[in-house]
Amino acid sequence: MAEMTEETSAPAGSVTGAEAAAEEHTGGHTGGHTGEEKAAAGTAAAKDGAAADGSSPSSSEKPKGRKKKKRSALWYAVSFFAKIGLTVIAVWALLRFVGGVFMCHDNSAFPMIKDGDLVITYRLDPIRQGDVVVYRHGGTVHFGRVCAVAGDKVELGGSIVTVNGYGLYEDTVYPTSAEGAEISFPYTVPDGCVFVLNDYRSDLSDSRSYGGIPLEDTEGKAIFIVRRRGI
Repeated sequence: MAEMTEETSAPAGSVTGAEAAAEEHTGGHTGGHTGEEKAAAGTAAAKDGAAADGSSPSSSEKPKGRKKKKRSALWYAVSFFAKIGLTVIAVWALLRFVGGVFMCHDNSAFPMIKDGDLVITYRLDPIRQGDVVVYRHGGTVHFGRVCAVAGDKVELGGSIVTVNGYGLYEDTVYPTSAEGAEISFPYTVPDGCVFVLNDYRSDLSDSRSYGGIPLEDTEGKAIFIVRRRGI
């Protein structure tokens, strides 16, 4: 009996093989659960941090845009009249410095320009011999053809216009006469002037009566004619 007691009893500090294996297994599961718990805790902490910052955890949610400020009726009125003012200034500058629109009220430039026609002029090109121009004299708008420029010598005789000794080729169908002219021929065109004759040569309201037309009195050369009373 004493021997059996000695065999079955074991020291208090010793651990059997089976118990050691069980402890090892339990420790492994405990370590695994601890890692998962730490990961879950980290995710929860990240969500709490995002919530504290005010950011949305969901990337699909978009931030709300700023509301547009409602404009008053006064703002629209000021904007409207400002646009009209700018348009008026632009049109005025265009007609004052670039070109112009003029209506013919006689037949002095017939048949090129007829009574009632609208004539569009262009100011930026230099005026040359043969150009049809619009000019002012005595407060009245006139239409005529440039026959000579500054420094040219003009002679009228036998219904022929001579410039610097050469006959002037023209498309006019009316003979040119110096009868009734208020200037004498030959006539030398002054500096800064042009010599203008009406295409309807029987009308003497041109350089035969006025002499040289100053360039500052010209409104540009005709580039387009709008026929308003038939052809």
